[in-house]
Amino acid sequence: MTGDWLKMSAGALGRGIGAGQIDPVELAAAFLDAIAAHDHADRIYARLTRTRALAEAEAARTRAKTGHRLGPLDGVPISWKDLFDSAGVATEAGSALLAGRVPDRDAEVLANATAAGLVCLGKTQMTELAFSGLGVNPVTATPPNIHDTGAAPGGSSSGAAASVAFGLAAAGIGSDTGGSVRVPAVWNDLVGLKTGAGRLPLTGVVPLCARFDTVGPLTRNVEDAALLLAALEGEKPADLRGATLKGTRLMVLETAAFDDIRDAPAAGFEHAVDRLAQAGATIVRGEIPEVAEAMALSGVLFATEAYGTWGATIEAAPDKMYPEILKRFRGGRDFSGADYVAAWQTLDRLRAAYAAATAGFDAVLVPTCPILPPSVDRLLADPEFFVAENLMTLRNTRIGNLMGLAVLTLPAGVPSTGVSLMGPPMSEERLLRLGTAAEAALA
Repeated sequence: MTGDWLKMSAGALGRGIGAGQIDPVELAAAFLDAIAAHDHADRIYARLTRTRALAEAEAARTRAKTGHRLGPLDGVPISWKDLFDSAGVATEAGSALLAGRVPDRDAEVLANATAAGLVCLGKTQMTELAFSGLGVNPVTATPPNIHDTGAAPGGSSSGAAASVAFGLAAAGIGSDTGGSVRVPAVWNDLVGLKTGAGRLPLTGVVPLCARFDTVGPLTRNVEDAALLLAALEGEKPADLRGATLKGTRLMVLETAAFDDIRDAPAAGFEHAVDRLAQAGATIVRGEIPEVAEAMALSGVLFATEAYGTWGATIEAAPDKMYPEILKRFRGGRDFSGADYVAAWQTLDRLRAAYAAATAGFDAVLVPTCPILPPSVDRLLADPEFFVAENLMTLRNTRIGNLMGLAVLTLPAGVPSTGVSLMGPPMSEERLLRLGTAAEAALA
């Protein structure tokens, strides 16, 4: 029975606890034991919080027995990317530059989740300072991909995805600045929710680019994403009952998103779009030129803020970094303040144009990632290949960040391929309802 628990959704586990069929302490122990026995545990988890997990599970057991559960996920064990501060436990953001960094309080989203009864299993491996979409980290560890342990897992929330895909957490919490929730989700056949900037608090989250940084869950299904979103902000979950695609209008964005796309991601996406149409959605394909203009601003916007945030720390000990990640950060040091301000003013104008062009649609669709997971060995052996594949990996997901959108990615039905539903800022509940209907159509 406990082996089945490792494969269940977070929502199903929560219902089992509420019905008295699952004991929270036994559940936490089952996950902790599975982690301890797993061949790739050290590649997935940077460190466990066993004492905390068991104490939280014991409290959840008491609440369940007395009928005082804190919410639908009270007692459910999840993992946390190693950039969410955890009181008294190292939070190092996958970087030797932050080795030994121990915060004295939890990140606000972790505190909210704990207040909802969620059990913290530990901190998951990630790309150095969250600045790559491939999930490769030779400094700490590179998590495995669920389809091929030698393939890139996707990043930067690489361990978060692996913890769920390999049955070592009921869900994982990651962050997304340019695709860091969605890429590992799609490459490991998971659901990933990129919240809109400002939806969830960033207090106690190690930053990369604060104006783009967002928090989001990686889950087994859309219901879990809705439940986790509610827990992370201390609110009630979206009502997903009666979700349908009938009468919806979905736009397939053809600007940039299909350039040089590879066969499997293209096939997976088109399969998904066909199923959505069969379920009653009207599909419209179109171009939005402002998207291409925004993509050209990526270097000055992302790299400049990232280097402005970490430049002094990096330059004090650059040898501690993987050279390709170091180069990415240093790519932002030569832009001027005027360049950065002008780029943001341009982006604000382009965002307004995008919003006007998409106002008549329930969501905009793109292939989540235009490539499949590349070989880790080849990425490490060939710097030019690393750079090219990283840029392609983040190309489509970056659209959502640049436009300031909420985005939900779903498995498309072909391994390591996905379809992303993009909506306006603060439209997460609507996207989750659409995603519930889309998930049913794709099943």
